[in-house]
Amino acid sequence: MAKRDFYEVLSLPKNASTKEVKRAYKRLAMQYHPDRNQNNKDASEAKFKEIKEAYEVLSDEKKRAAYDQYGHTAFEQSGAGSGADFSDIFGDVFGDIFGNGRRQQRSNRGSDLQYNMDLTLEEAVRGVTKEIRIPTLEACDICYGSGAKPGTSADKCLTCNGIGQVHMRQGFFSVQQPCPTCHGRGKVIKTLCNKCHGHGRVKCYKTLSVKIPAGIDTGDRVRLSGEGEMGEKGSQSGDIFVQIQVLPHNIFERDGNNLHCEIPINFTIAALGGEMEVPTLHGRVKLTIPPETQTGKIFRIKCKGVKSIRGGLQGDLMCHTVVETPVKLNEKQKKLLKEFGESLGGTSGEKNSPRSKSFLDGVKKFFDDLTNK
Repeated sequence: MAKRDFYEVLSLPKNASTKEVKRAYKRLAMQYHPDRNQNNKDASEAKFKEIKEAYEVLSDEKKRAAYDQYGHTAFEQSGAGSGADFSDIFGDVFGDIFGNGRRQQRSNRGSDLQYNMDLTLEEAVRGVTKEIRIPTLEACDICYGSGAKPGTSADKCLTCNGIGQVHMRQGFFSVQQPCPTCHGRGKVIKTLCNKCHGHGRVKCYKTLSVKIPAGIDTGDRVRLSGEGEMGEKGSQSGDIFVQIQVLPHNIFERDGNNLHCEIPINFTIAALGGEMEVPTLHGRVKLTIPPETQTGKIFRIKCKGVKSIRGGLQGDLMCHTVVETPVKLNEKQKKLLKEFGESLGGTSGEKNSPRSKSFLDGVKKFFDDLTNK
């Protein structure tokens, strides 16, 4: 089933401010959260997750920019809101009201990672699936991320009574801050795991399969949700951002969804016209060269460029002609060219070389003006 547009999910226009996004999410969260609407059959888990996913993207400046440019394709490696539990979701908006101490837990989220990937132009245009191997932090296979020695468990922190927060008196005010004993975790590990030394995670390498969508370009990023470093003590993992760099091509140059290339043509075809084969990323095509073609003439071959990453129209191939001067001529060829040049009246031939005539007239006028000053 196709996903609904995120703006439609939150009933917002595309130019809605971040404040309006949060206000809409708060209203819908109150309306559809299953724990607060147990008698409301419409407050389903699926509906709430859809709202949460839309909010996660539209409330984040970078994610929203990616969504506005690429749509759901920008997050197709994994759902933007997959695997989120309702308590954490509800805490994002209402934590300041209920004081559930989620902020410190979120601060333990694993780090995001960046992987720089080089692609050929062909791979970027057609799309490709590639494997990457990255260093990261994963859950300890001895304590399974708890940080405690097998057979033991973390105890509730007695300083904060397991809340993770303590209140400190400062003058007339009471300030809430992370517990200095458990550092906001709410639990204290007395016997540490011998392998991870209480961190709950260890260094390792992992291999991931990355689907690169067709039409991607230099500067674009592919997000792998939850594939970054694991957070401390089982906290949420970070993301991996695959930064794309498209390598230079020996024939084509990309400009948005259009491709450009230079095609050399000999002066005989340029003068008399003819047909020649032109390479494209989709195979060879025949291009008709009309008589009297000059260097710099651009021929457009429609729909032989790059298809937009958002599924729009396909770009075109722009062929820039370069009339090539013959080299390594034998005596007979030189004689024929000399006779041909004389038949045109030399370099000043008005009829056959209009640009040369115009240039020479301009040069003469330039020097005449200098002389008359």
